Amino acid sequence: METKRKALGKGLEQLFSNEVINFEDYTKEIVETAKSSEIKEILLSDIRSNPYQPRKTFNDESLNEMAQSIKEHGIIEPIIVKKSIKGYELVAGERRVKAAKLAGIQTIPAVVKDFTDQEMMEVALLENIQREDLNPIEEAVAYQNIIKFGNLTQEEFAKKFGKSRSYVTNLLGLLSLPDEVKKYVEEKQISMGHARALSKIDDEEKIIELAHVIVKDGMSVRVLENIINEQDLPKKQKQERDSSKNIRNSIYEKLLREKLGAKVKITAKKIEIPYVNEKDLEVILETLGIRIEGV
Repeated sequence: METKRKALGKGLEQLFSNEVINFEDYTKEIVETAKSSEIKEILLSDIRSNPYQPRKTFNDESLNEMAQSIKEHGIIEPIIVKKSIKGYELVAGERRVKAAKLAGIQTIPAVVKDFTDQEMMEVALLENIQREDLNPIEEAVAYQNIIKFGNLTQEEFAKKFGKSRSYVTNLLGLLSLPDEVKKYVEEKQISMGHARALSKIDDEEKIIELAHVIVKDGMSVRVLENIINEQDLPKKQKQERDSSKNIRNSIYEKLLREKLGAKVKITAKKIEIPYVNEKDLEVILETLGIRIEGV
């Protein structure tokens, strides 16, 4: 049992390590280490989609090309599934399954493994981030879930997946957009540049209003940014870079406030200790054990 878990979980453990994750290597290892009894030819009609699949839309042209390739060469790489009460749940290989159905075949080779729900979610997210062309909203949801369930900071996530810190921050910011506007982004009626600019506005009605203009009149990103600046629209407050640091800073602030009796604030690698008068300053310094002789 231990050997089985080791073979199954090695790639998933990398999600929480300092190594850069390579989904291709992970799936390759599962296929190569699979026992002959775990590789089966199963009916496509018995396969249910991964419930944790972040992708909602698929490129029809890409699927048709893959379907044509399957007709000519068959399916070379098995999909990965989990046995369920009724048939199988897909773990990895959503596009191959859809393309196989388009190709008109009835069965598909699959590696059958015993995955937990947590593992199924992680594999689905990894596959889509590294192998698929997600739209910005789907990608943002995938990032958010990995950060949440992997207990990662945005900085750690960016390093692990080879993304810039600013790209991750801007992408996650799209999730704060109104649902109507997120739909425009998913349908490619609004570009990533437009969405990023809109996500910085702290006025939902104005965001929707501007989104309608973009879709209707084809407003450029530069014009949109100029309008936002000229109208001096309210901006969302920038969040601290790491939520984990925010929590630690709040704890430190509380402890310092209790000790010093002052409204201590910790921001951007600075500790601010306000005081009203010289007497207050003397009390703070005395509490910190600081004395200046002769003063």
